Amino acid sequence: MAPGFGIGVAHLPNQRHKIVARRGVDFTIMVCGESGVGKTTFINTLFATAIKDPRKLEHRHKTSKTDDRTVEIEVTRAELEENNFRVNLTVIDTPGFGDYVNNRGSWTPVVDFVDDQHESFMRQEQQPSRQGKADRRVHACLYFIRPTGQTLKPLDIEAMKRLGSRVNLIPVIAKADTLTPKDLSAFKERIRAVIQAQNIRVYSCPIESDDESTTQRNRDIMAAMPFSIIGSTLLVTTPDGRKVVGRQYSWGVAEVENESHCDFKKLRNLLIRTHMLDLITTTEEIHYETYRQQQMATRKFGDSKPAKGDSHRYREKEDALRKRFTEQVKQEENRFRQWEQQLISERDRLNKDLEAQHAEIKALEAELEQAYRVRK
Repeated sequence: MAPGFGIGVAHLPNQRHKIVARRGVDFTIMVCGESGVGKTTFINTLFATAIKDPRKLEHRHKTSKTDDRTVEIEVTRAELEENNFRVNLTVIDTPGFGDYVNNRGSWTPVVDFVDDQHESFMRQEQQPSRQGKADRRVHACLYFIRPTGQTLKPLDIEAMKRLGSRVNLIPVIAKADTLTPKDLSAFKERIRAVIQAQNIRVYSCPIESDDESTTQRNRDIMAAMPFSIIGSTLLVTTPDGRKVVGRQYSWGVAEVENESHCDFKKLRNLLIRTHMLDLITTTEEIHYETYRQQQMATRKFGDSKPAKGDSHRYREKEDALRKRFTEQVKQEENRFRQWEQQLISERDRLNKDLEAQHAEIKALEAELEQAYRVRK
C-alpha cells in the first residue's frame, strides 16, 4: 500500500489500549510458604501500600477457625489505580502451610483452590448469559523458600510439582539478607538443579523481542530465578545519607530496591511492569485450557465437577477413627478374655467343690450302710 493511503488498521493497538484502560484488569496472585518467611511484608512492599495486615506472632503457627491441623485459604481483595488505570487485585495467602511436623498432604487445599477457580470460571462460561463473569483464576503463585542455604525440602518439591502444572509458579528465596552473597549464589544453583532434576515446571517469560534492551532485560530476569528478595516497608537511612526502603543492621543497610542486594526489582518488573499481561494470557491459554480439556474429556457439557471422596483431611480423620475403633475392639476383646478366664476358673473351682461334696456323700452312704449291717 502506498505511503499516506493507510486505512487505519495501525490504530487497532490504540483502540485496544483504550478498552483495557477503561475496563481495568483482574489480577490474582498467590503467596505460598511457611509462616514467618515474609509473605505479607513482601506483598505490602510490592504494591507500596498496606494490602494485608501482618499476623500476630502468637497466631502465625496456629489456625484460628479450628484446632485441627489444616491449611487455610485467606483471600484479600483491593483496588489499585495508577494514572487512571485500575487493577482489581486479589491476594491469596495460605496460613498453616508447612507449619507442622507432619506436612503430608498440606498442599492439597492449595491445589484444590487453584482447580476450584478454574472450575468456577468454566461454569460461568457455560451459562446462557456470560456477562459480568468474575475471574478469580490464580495468575501467579509465588512459592516462598526458607533461606536454609541447603536445598529444597521434600515438601517444597512435592508442592511445587503439583502447583507448577496448574499455575504460573515463581520460586522465591525469602529473607535473602540472612545469607551471604556466596551462600545465596550456591543456594540458587542447588535449587535450580533440583528443579531441573525433578522436572518442576516454573514460569518462563518470553525472552526474544524486537528491542535488544528488552531482550536483555528478559534474560536478566530469567537468570535471577529463583528470585532472592528482601521485604520491608520501612524507610531507613544509608551511611551516605540516602533514604531508602530496607532493613537497618549494625553492619549497614539491606536495600530492597538495590539489585546488588536482592532481586526485588526484577521480580516486581516480572509481576507488574513488564509481564503481567503475559501471566494473565498464560493462565488463560495454557493452564485454564489444560484444565478445561481434561474436564471436558471426562464430563458431559453442563455436568458439575464430581466431589472428591479422597480428601486428605478426611482420610486422616477416617484413619484416626478406624485406629481408635480397632483399639477399643482390642480392649473389649482383652476384657472378654479376662472374663472368660475368670468364668473358667470359677467353673473349675465349682466342679472341684461338687466332686468333693459327691465324695463326702458317698463316704456317708458307705458309713450308713456299714452301720445298718452291724445292727443286723
